Amino acid sequence: MSTTSEVLRVALALAAAGVPVLPLRRGKVPFGNCCTCAGAPPRCGGRPNMKTPGPCLCPAPCHAWAAATTDPQVLTSPVWARVWREAVAVAYHPGGAGLTVVDLDNAAAVAWARETLPVTRAVPTTRGEHWIYQGAMPSSNAVRPGVDIKSSMQYARWLGPGTGRMTVLPATVHALVVKEDTTPGRGEVASSLPTRATWGRSVATGCRHTERYVRTGLERGLALVRARTESGAGSQAFGVARFLAAQHAACPGPCGLAAIGEEIVATAVSVGVPEAYARRAVANGLEAAVERAA
Repeated sequence: MSTTSEVLRVALALAAAGVPVLPLRRGKVPFGNCCTCAGAPPRCGGRPNMKTPGPCLCPAPCHAWAAATTDPQVLTSPVWARVWREAVAVAYHPGGAGLTVVDLDNAAAVAWARETLPVTRAVPTTRGEHWIYQGAMPSSNAVRPGVDIKSSMQYARWLGPGTGRMTVLPATVHALVVKEDTTPGRGEVASSLPTRATWGRSVATGCRHTERYVRTGLERGLALVRARTESGAGSQAFGVARFLAAQHAACPGPCGLAAIGEEIVATAVSVGVPEAYARRAVANGLEAAVERAA
């Protein structure tokens, strides 16, 4: 996009399709706040730092994603006309369109997504890809190396419609934004741990694997969780649950996945992960494996 008319044409086309848009200036960043919004105190609806959901009340394109709109009268208004003349690109507000963008910033992140996430519409970027899912969620940066989540409170640069069929936002992506630090160790107080249901043949009557195979894989996974004594044990529990559940995708079942999950939860709690978080992470991991197999 090299001219003002082309940038605005793209913005109006997206707005007509129900996608809230905003202009980006040189450097591909939003325009700065107007004098009123930058004042002290700001008179723009309490939105100076973009920490509160909801639209900006200022008629100018202030506050980045909060200014995104689908209203053609706003987009072509005199106050917006000034910024369109300096705009070099168009951005959109994914959450406002009911979308989530998984921003994969490099080749390693793209490779991780291809191994981990359900396939969806993909848009090439300068260094990686945008994977777009149907459904909005909280935004978060650096959920893992080279991966940002852009949705309810962020903007994404419009780089074209992409290719592939858009799929529904999976639990795998939701789990990425739930961050936790482990709490201080509990001194191995048995009463503080959830009841541990041990995996065995009595709960895995339809599993095609040997007991030795399952126990070996489980113990290796639990060791990975135990090693996360400072932070990340909850995220590790999610990954272990997803990986172990995926090993049983071809089994007729039942395979005792609930018991496997209980052992992962107990181990995560033993290194300080709050039980509620541990259970949510493990449940999401088991669900993600099912979604991927489907």
